[in-house]
Amino acid sequence: MTIIAIDGPAASGKSSVSKRLARRLGFSYVNSGSMYRAVTWELLRQSVDPLNPDSVRTSLDSMELGCGFTPEGESFIRINAQVPDAELKESVVNNNVSTVSAIPAVRHLIVARLRALVNERDVVMEGRDIGSAVFPDAPHKFYLDASPEIRRLRRAAEGQTDSIDLRDKQDSSRAEAPLQVAKGACVVDTSHLTLDGVVEKISQLLAVAGLHPR
Repeated sequence: MTIIAIDGPAASGKSSVSKRLARRLGFSYVNSGSMYRAVTWELLRQSVDPLNPDSVRTSLDSMELGCGFTPEGESFIRINAQVPDAELKESVVNNNVSTVSAIPAVRHLIVARLRALVNERDVVMEGRDIGSAVFPDAPHKFYLDASPEIRRLRRAAEGQTDSIDLRDKQDSSRAEAPLQVAKGACVVDTSHLTLDGVVEKISQLLAVAGLHPR
């Protein structure tokens, strides 16, 4: 099992790069952020206050959370018999996911699912703490970043209205598994690179480390 960990802040290009890299390598792709978004979506659907950790923990106790892979090798999450998709990018989810993700009980639940999900699979997994907390021993770690201005423009182009500055502050200052450059990670500035350019750069670095497309 080989794990490629790709971390970085919002709109740094993690999802698009990771998905394309996985296809290029013949690996499966895991978007850890979708799991945190799914939990956030379900909590809001149940009218649970994200600012109340005790209420969140109580809701988690009765929450059925499953995950797996599509035939195309992309991860999906099923929560209380629902498989949310477009709902995960709703503004209300964007505005609350960092708050929910900072709750230790939520992180413990998702991390356990992520570790179980990749059993016996080669994966490209992206998130904010994959290389630092979920798989600190992953042999290949990357941290994608871009200037705040570029990331704001990308977010706006996606039709997203959440605040990049607020997300950065919340994700990097939380007590448990904050957003940071993992030890041994290669930092890639995507500000002025195309999607293909970032994938090519990472592929070249992986090739030097002996990892090639299957």
